[in-house]
Amino acid sequence: MKRVVITGTGAICAIGADVSSFYQALLAARSGITMHAFDWGSTLVARVSADIDSPFPKMRRIAYDRVTQLALLATGQALAQSGLERLSTPLHASGIYWGTGMGGAQTLEQTYRDLYVEHAERVRPMTIVAAMNNAPAAHIAIELGIQGPSHTYSSACSSSAVAIGEAYRAIRFGLVPMAIVGGAEALLTEGVVKAWQSLHTLATPDPARPETSSRPFAADRSGFVLGEGAATLILEDHDAACARGATILAEIIGYANTTDARHIAQPDMTGQAAAMSQAIAAAGLEPAHIQHVNAHGTGTKVGDLVETRAIRAVFGPRAQALAISATKALHGHLMGATGALEMVALVETLRNRVVPPTAHLAHADIECDLDYVAEGSRAMPGLEVAMTNSFGFGGNNVSLIARRYPHR
Repeated sequence: MKRVVITGTGAICAIGADVSSFYQALLAARSGITMHAFDWGSTLVARVSADIDSPFPKMRRIAYDRVTQLALLATGQALAQSGLERLSTPLHASGIYWGTGMGGAQTLEQTYRDLYVEHAERVRPMTIVAAMNNAPAAHIAIELGIQGPSHTYSSACSSSAVAIGEAYRAIRFGLVPMAIVGGAEALLTEGVVKAWQSLHTLATPDPARPETSSRPFAADRSGFVLGEGAATLILEDHDAACARGATILAEIIGYANTTDARHIAQPDMTGQAAAMSQAIAAAGLEPAHIQHVNAHGTGTKVGDLVETRAIRAVFGPRAQALAISATKALHGHLMGATGALEMVALVETLRNRVVPPTAHLAHADIECDLDYVAEGSRAMPGLEVAMTNSFGFGGNNVSLIARRYPHR
């Protein structure tokens, strides 16, 4: 079986319009969470601050939902870093593996407003093709001339992590030589935000410091903050990447995907532990080899406690030695795009051997008693292997393991 490496990354989110600024914001614990005023009211969100419409001509803006625009921007960054040329032979034959939870949410919201508020007699002609979940993957293929397999995964918060894992398997088994993988989400609409509010999962705004409202693993945590953005990774067969002289950023060595089959919205420790254990086994490792975990860490009362217990179940006494980060405290919860964004964070962490902190963790929950790197970013000169977790509604659990390149 083939080795799978990462040769390019791209990211756009509330704390950075590219990978470098994103990672530096993580290390500095610089939050992108704000009280934002929309035309339908003010709410706590982590919104991309840049004007993402500006790079796209008018006709493309008509055809693209915001989620597609974000996806294309992140993919452009990853492709540029990888050194691949447009329509080159390996790119032409590569695949697209993409994740999104809600696709073109803004297009759907506008359509409903047009119909039920403005009482329009007809909707915009591009509504279907802009709103469909596979629109980002389709436009990436059109832009780059990709004619290999195209897969769009939608499994809530684990969507883009599934996309990465399935692309990893496809390359590992020789189905494609290369893949563009990632996820995008742009769901900051009135309908989506209020639907999440009705579940009582969103964080209560801190009146004094709203940017600290997301507090994973803290005793006073109250939920997560919805965010938007996109992240893309270029995955390649190791030998082919070396042959073309690509700069290799990291190597993916393990992936597992499990389902709780218990509850549509309540996480299950057994399923999460199974994903971590199976990913470790797939990588040919023992739990003791994992040094750092980018936790799912949403900041909900139940979720953080279940994940802590699952980590303890997998790692036993060794769990206390893990450096654990929950970066959603800063970039918000990007739902289907979060797995890819946190994988980009993991790649940068391995490259720089500096672990980002879990921000705003002044007082940890006594039952969440692991090392969450609360003191600030931490240098780990010996960091070689790390894991990232993504757990979605519906009980889907994904763990991915990456290794520093070159490995000692």
